[in-house]
Amino acid sequence: MELRDYIRILRKRWVLIVLLTLIGIGAAAAYSIVKTPEYSSSAKVFVSTSGGDTVSDLQQGNTFTQQRVKSYADLVTTPIVLLPVLAELGIDESTEALATRVTANAPLNTTLIEIAVVDDDPALAAKLATAISESLTKTVEQLETTDSETPSPVHLTLVQHASVPQKPVSPNVPLNIALGALIGLALGVGIAVLRETLDTRIRNERDVETVTDRPILGGIAFDAKAAERPLIVHADPKSPRAESFRSLRTNLQFLDAGRGDRSFVVTSSIESEGKSTTAANLAIALGDAGARVLLVDADLRRPKVADYMGIEGGVGLTDILIGRATARDVIQKWGRTHLYVLPAGRIPPNPSELLGSAVMMKLIEELGGSFDVVLYDAPPLLPVTDAAILARGVHGTLVVVAAGRTHKNQLKGAIAALDSVGAPVSGIVLTMLPTKGPDAYGYGRYGTEAGYGYDVDLKPAKARAAR
Repeated sequence: MELRDYIRILRKRWVLIVLLTLIGIGAAAAYSIVKTPEYSSSAKVFVSTSGGDTVSDLQQGNTFTQQRVKSYADLVTTPIVLLPVLAELGIDESTEALATRVTANAPLNTTLIEIAVVDDDPALAAKLATAISESLTKTVEQLETTDSETPSPVHLTLVQHASVPQKPVSPNVPLNIALGALIGLALGVGIAVLRETLDTRIRNERDVETVTDRPILGGIAFDAKAAERPLIVHADPKSPRAESFRSLRTNLQFLDAGRGDRSFVVTSSIESEGKSTTAANLAIALGDAGARVLLVDADLRRPKVADYMGIEGGVGLTDILIGRATARDVIQKWGRTHLYVLPAGRIPPNPSELLGSAVMMKLIEELGGSFDVVLYDAPPLLPVTDAAILARGVHGTLVVVAAGRTHKNQLKGAIAALDSVGAPVSGIVLTMLPTKGPDAYGYGRYGTEAGYGYDVDLKPAKARAAR
């Protein structure tokens, strides 16, 4: 991932990151409240050796003392030192349990031992630290005395008695909250990056580029009311979503501009990606630009074009393919522009065979010569083979990809299905794209406030449906 990918993830998942950070702070605060305060008290012991007559003897004695201090510090948590303390203070506790609350520190190049005790009772912590220091001095003297007539060469002196602490050392509320916030933030960022890494859905044009090198011809803005007004170019021509279709129209006009036959199959990987509404709105946008356009409902399984366009769909493509009608009989004019619609007609039992028949290939050739642009709304590629069969005889294929719904492997499978039959893929059309946020697309960004309801080189959108 690049830096901009991480920035996009942070912008996209900032709610999750903030939520986990707050949870971390809350957990740290709760821990600090419920935890019993603990106090620490310490005493200091000075270690010395018997003096010598010369400077060399003094130097050797000092070196000897520093070497022994570390060993004496290690003795502090042993039973030989702690057992007398427990007996003296009458504490019913094991030496192992007490040792976990006792620490002995010997600073480098010194002959001091600092003994600290942590306890929830500040007075008891002070008593234990002092008692352990005194016990250590007696224990070392016993261990270093090898002869009853010769005194120990090492002397330990309690130079600082433990005092009763006034403030607890634990819990450290500011530190706990800071650690909680840091851990929550790290978890939030980690989970956000992990979710983004494991998410195989296509959400923007960069995700499409990781799957295929086919060009992205356009991005259709998301509209929560798309089900209520599928023909947005007709219903609200100045909306961002309508502008998205006009941008798609412009890009489509530059595809093999010198070629006379301009017929396209509009399909998708799976259902409910917006292919039918894309085909219908694109056809209206092309008609608004003055082109002679034919919209063919080639989805002989779940036809929708007739319902979207508000026309009679009882007869149509199926009747032409079985010889019961001619194209002139069933093609219907729509609106005031040169837009015509060929509905699907009755649903046949063998749609794949009909779409792959010689009659269909001949019809594609005839329609391509009669209209400037022909759009075929075909079924999804992965569930059935209808679109791949039909795409072999047309100029190109527009693959519709719904942002946030289509997975990368599904788009890869759809492209592979077209490549396997040698069908040309003109490009990708992204639908249901958010208009705001890190995944927002560049198309349709100009709102009605700026007055961009028209394309510069095309005619204004004036099409009205014939009811």
